[in-house]
Amino acid sequence: MGSVIATSRTSSPHARRARSTSQVMLWVMVATLPGLAMQTVYFGWGNLINVVLCVLLAVGAEAMVLALRKRPLTFYLKDNTAAVTGLLLGLALPPLAPWWVSAMAVVTAIVLAKQLYGGLGSNPFNPAMVGYALVLVSFPLAMTTNWAAPAGLWQAAPDLSATVQSIFGGGQTAVDAFTMATPLDVYKHEITSHVASEVWQNPTFGTGIAKGWEWVNVAFLSGGIGLIVLRIITWHIPVSMLAALTVMSLAFGSNPDVTTPLSLHMLAGATMLGAFFIATDPVSAATSHQGKLIYGAGIGVLLYLIRTWGNYPDAVAFAVLLMNFAAPFIDHYTQPRTYGHRKARRGIASKGH
Repeated sequence: MGSVIATSRTSSPHARRARSTSQVMLWVMVATLPGLAMQTVYFGWGNLINVVLCVLLAVGAEAMVLALRKRPLTFYLKDNTAAVTGLLLGLALPPLAPWWVSAMAVVTAIVLAKQLYGGLGSNPFNPAMVGYALVLVSFPLAMTTNWAAPAGLWQAAPDLSATVQSIFGGGQTAVDAFTMATPLDVYKHEITSHVASEVWQNPTFGTGIAKGWEWVNVAFLSGGIGLIVLRIITWHIPVSMLAALTVMSLAFGSNPDVTTPLSLHMLAGATMLGAFFIATDPVSAATSHQGKLIYGAGIGVLLYLIRTWGNYPDAVAFAVLLMNFAAPFIDHYTQPRTYGHRKARRGIASKGH
C-alpha cells in the first residue's frame, strides 16, 4: 500500500533490511483501525460488515485466479495485498451498499485491475480505485443512496440486524429513515439556491463541520501520520495532495456562499483516507521524491476540479486513477541523480546514453 521504505536492524548497526511486503501491509491495516472505529461509532455497523465481506471476497478471488494460473497460493496470499485491497474498498463503499455491489467492486479490483496485469507490482492502476470507480459509474443509485446518517451506535439507527438485512437481504426500506446524502453532495447542490448559513442548517452537518465525518477523517489522519512516523510511507504524496487541495480551495472557493468551503473538502469526504492510504500505493504512484510531490499535487488539483465542476461530489477515485496514467511520465522526468554522475538521466536526452 504505502511506499515500502522502512528498514530494520540486522547483525550490524550499518546493515539494514527492508520490511517485507507482508509486514508493511499489516501496518497499513492496523493504521486504518482508528478510521474504521470512528465509521462504526458514527455510522453504524455497515462499514465493519463491508470490510469483513470485502476482505474475504478479495482473498478468495485472488486464490481463485492464482489457482487458475497454477501459482502457489500460500506464497502469494501471505503478502496481504489482497486483504488490503478488500479493506480499502470496505472503508470506501457506502455503509449500506448491497453485497453484490461490494462483490462487483472486489472482483473487478482483484481479477481485472491486479491479476490480469500479472499480479502485484505489474498493475498500472490502483486496484481498489478501479473497483470503486466501476461500481460508482455502473450503479450510481446504489452508490449514492446508501450512506448512513450519522446517528451513532448509541442511537441504534439502524441496528445490527437491520444493517445485515439491508446489505444481504435487500431490505433497504427498513433503513431508509437512516440514510442521507454525503455532506459534500448536500452542500454542492444546496448552495446553488441557498446561502451558506442556510445550508449549514441541514441535519447532515450537525453542530460541527460535518457530523461524524470530521472525526472519521481525523482518525484516518492520525493513522496516516503513524505510517509516516514508522516510515511505511513518506510524507511527500499526502502533504502535496492536501496542500494542492488547500491552495485550489482558497484560490477558487473562498466564498462559502458560492462553493464548498475548505473545511468540508478536508474533513467531509474521503480526503484523508485517499491522501494517506490510497494515493500512496507504491505500485501505481510516482516513485522519486520530486515525482511524488508532483503526483500528489496533481491529485489534489483534480480532486478540487471534479468536486467543484464535475458530477461526483467526492472524486478521490477518479483523481487517483487519472494521476496513475501520469505516473510513468512523471517518473521519466524526475529521475534522481545516480551516484557518481553529475546530472540525473531524464527525458529524451537520456535515451541512448
